[in-house]
Amino acid sequence: MKGTYNVDNKGYYGEFGGAYIPEMMYSNIEELRSKYINICSEESFKKEFDELLKDYVGRPTPLYFAKRLSEKYNTKIYLKREDLCHTGAHKINNTIGQILLAKRLGKTRIIAETGAGQHGVATATVCALMGIECIIYMGEIDISRQAPNVARMKMLGAEVRPATSGSKTLKDATNEAIRDWINNPIDTHYIIGSVVGPHPYPDMVARFQSVIGNEVMNQLEILEGTKDPNYVIACVGGGSNAAGLFYPYLDNQKVKIICVEAAGKGIRSGKSAATSILGKEGIIHGSKTLLMQSKDGQITEPYSISAGLDYPGVGPMHANLYRSNRGEFHSIDDSEAMQWGLNLSRLEGIIPAIETSHAFAILDKKEFKKSDVLVFNCSGRGDKDLDTYIDYFKLK
Repeated sequence: MKGTYNVDNKGYYGEFGGAYIPEMMYSNIEELRSKYINICSEESFKKEFDELLKDYVGRPTPLYFAKRLSEKYNTKIYLKREDLCHTGAHKINNTIGQILLAKRLGKTRIIAETGAGQHGVATATVCALMGIECIIYMGEIDISRQAPNVARMKMLGAEVRPATSGSKTLKDATNEAIRDWINNPIDTHYIIGSVVGPHPYPDMVARFQSVIGNEVMNQLEILEGTKDPNYVIACVGGGSNAAGLFYPYLDNQKVKIICVEAAGKGIRSGKSAATSILGKEGIIHGSKTLLMQSKDGQITEPYSISAGLDYPGVGPMHANLYRSNRGEFHSIDDSEAMQWGLNLSRLEGIIPAIETSHAFAILDKKEFKKSDVLVFNCSGRGDKDLDTYIDYFKLK
């Protein structure tokens, strides 16, 4: 595996990754690790997965040339329209894959964690589709600020359980989901929503999300005569939307990778989620990665106005991209991200999720050539964030 930015056979991206788990989780993780690649390689699995992506999710999603945005910044800007997926974000790609995997493993109960709520909605959606019991763990604070998505989950038949410890956000919801899985190892599958957690989750989620990057390659060849853009750009919390876009380009040095994190109220403000700058090596939720922590190793509470980016770590794939300098990392604060939510709305008629807005703010941070081709992952739509936009910009 030398010279690759993909996972090795032990679950590591460079020095990051692995499976640091209690003994009680071993059987769950080992079952997944030993079977997921073989199951996903079965022709019947691939056929069902592809058919659902096409007929249920609505893939392929468009690769849209943003004309007004391109003219303003004097470069070629394309948007991969994951916001047009069924449920409104990229998360459905992964949950379709994992629910098919869970069925083949004989699981009858699904649990998941969610921050912004899009992964919770996507999980509740596929459980309704397949008639499987669904329990979603969500931080109490996120339940409040993502009320529309909570209502959608409940309409789809999911039980939403609040996480009331710690920061009452994504990290704590993940902790509660892991506890549930330890207590219910036989009949339950845990659908992790991002490229985090113990191996094989980071690789498994990246594989399911790689449909994004693979479609970009095919679409760009038609639009620009090449499969390779100059830059692929995405917001990064845990990092699943970014991993999906980056996946086919990881070892292609001609394509530059830009990861955009949430700086919250400022990188050094004490209210931030800028893991690349503030993080150091540590273990969280079963993998070794870059993690925001105090001098004595206690996890630092993250903050972002975006419910999907306030995670104290980053997936091991992205930690390796940062440490190896394969990826270029930038941190965008709340005010910059919110302004870009407005900018994209008024320049292109697309209201983005606040997570996605962070990625577009790179246009004010970095100079691009006129001939450059940029592909942004427009990872989710802003419906879920309308209350935040309304309050911030006083739109009432």
